[in-house]
Amino acid sequence: MAGVKQARDGTVGILTLDEPASLNAMTPDLLGALAAAIGEMSQDEGIRALILTGAGRGFCSGQNLKASEALGEDIAAGVMRFYWPAFKALRECRVPVVVAVNGVAAGGGFSLAMAGDMIVAARSASFIQVFSRIALVPDLGSTWLLPRLIGRQRALELMLLNEPLTAEHAQEIGLVRQVVDDAKLMEEALTLARRLAEGPTRALVATRLLVEESEHATYEAQFRREIELQAVVRKSADAIEGRNAFVEKRTAKFTGK
Repeated sequence: MAGVKQARDGTVGILTLDEPASLNAMTPDLLGALAAAIGEMSQDEGIRALILTGAGRGFCSGQNLKASEALGEDIAAGVMRFYWPAFKALRECRVPVVVAVNGVAAGGGFSLAMAGDMIVAARSASFIQVFSRIALVPDLGSTWLLPRLIGRQRALELMLLNEPLTAEHAQEIGLVRQVVDDAKLMEEALTLARRLAEGPTRALVATRLLVEESEHATYEAQFRREIELQAVVRKSADAIEGRNAFVEKRTAKFTGK
């Protein structure tokens, strides 16, 4: 598929943004290919976790300004048509998503990295908002995602001052789960993805949904919503296996069903 390479390692699907000459800058074609690739991987019941990474020296350098005309005169409509499906597919993916950030994640690329569930960063990785440098506001979900990950003040600091964030600093403030040597990025990302793939997929994804919904709910409403979703999830094959394994004092073997 143009712009995105698909691979598989057992139960882990691997998606690689593959426009290294532009540091995987965003275009309608690239984001369309990503949305389609996520959809294809999601249809394979043997896939239990996904990894998203970038080819070459960078993860994603943000919007490819040369391709902006393809969005049309109504920029908002163009972005929602061409870009939103890929971000939505990541946020609502039926399996956990690990983002392996190699090199720079700038502007919209920073937003894309945050759209997954957990970030593993190469030591050489860097994150920068960049928008105010060219007199724009953050977009592609940054103002929703970043404050929720690192807090309002730190998010504004990154957005207003445009200071690059090193991988180590990103880990310190809670944006990144772990920082690894560049040569071990995919190895460590696969280790994490395999761990997630061995888990009770439905329960993991339902947990993600509850965390998303909690941002807009009262304590009482979320209290009730948890139990409502729990009543559904507890009927799954994995939940039954988990309870049986607990009673039998053995390690559960989950299937994602």
